[in-house]
Amino acid sequence: MKPEELAKYFDHTILKPDATTEDIRQTCAEAIRYGFFSVCVNPAHVRLVKAALADSRVNVCSVVGFPLGAATCSIKALETRQAVSDGADEIDMVINIGALKEKNYELVETDIRAVVEAADKSPVKVILESCLLSDDEKVKACRIARKAGARFVKTSTGFGGGGATVKDVALMKKAVGGDMQVKASGGIKTLEDAKQMIAAGADRIGASAGVAIMRELSETAGS
Repeated sequence: MKPEELAKYFDHTILKPDATTEDIRQTCAEAIRYGFFSVCVNPAHVRLVKAALADSRVNVCSVVGFPLGAATCSIKALETRQAVSDGADEIDMVINIGALKEKNYELVETDIRAVVEAADKSPVKVILESCLLSDDEKVKACRIARKAGARFVKTSTGFGGGGATVKDVALMKKAVGGDMQVKASGGIKTLEDAKQMIAAGADRIGASAGVAIMRELSETAGS
């Protein structure tokens, strides 16, 4: 895979709670340098990222209801509208995990749909936090996300005690078929990790290690 092809898979991510303005600016500069698809940040940084990426083709991605997914539907919708107003091109939302586990599927769908509607034309990725779910729950969540109008399902927040696995990406890809895309996120640190996720069906990769992975690809190509 050519570097420019691999780079387009990446949402270059900085979601750590102690991220400073300088950290965010550096992340944006890296995204421009390598040609990543987007920079993914917490809502408070969306305006900064939008300005930093203004003269580039890199998109802005904001998380919503992050990382627990336990905010109310109305707050998630409000957070989404604010992020889009500030310049977010895509929204990554966390589902109501407890509602899914107790089979309150109506609430899970209402929650997702509220964000989809608030995002208007901006694509919504639904974070399942797959490490907390059974395979049946993952499949059910994928189907609900599709019904609610989301564009992607995403494996993990990276804060839930587990990350993306090849098995989960393949399962989610099978569940959504050609109707949606899959984002693998959480614990993807090496070129081999990225390759395995893509081979399993990932259409996008969320990672803070994108620069290291791109450097590894360059070193591999040069050896």
